[in-house]
Amino acid sequence: MATQDEIRANIRQFLAENIFGGNIPADINDDSKLVSSRIMDSIVALKLVTHLETSFGIEFEAHEVDQDNLDSISIMAGFVQTKLK
Repeated sequence: MATQDEIRANIRQFLAENIFGGNIPADINDDSKLVSSRIMDSIVALKLVTHLETSFGIEFEAHEVDQDNLDSISIMAGFVQTKLK
């Protein structure tokens, strides 16, 4: 099973490549709000969900694809880890 650190690294890499052009800015950390601050839009969020499902062999239910589960790297990593159990 993937560790929290591995999940966070995977999410950071995805965000770096798909939002920030290769590097996450220094002012973005694991607890930064990504959806509610509009850093991550709904299209990128759906791509991220698909990426996480593929990377970790999990499946999001439709009702789980929301801001509560996707608003920060920390929140996403915790949610993925619960799906892995």
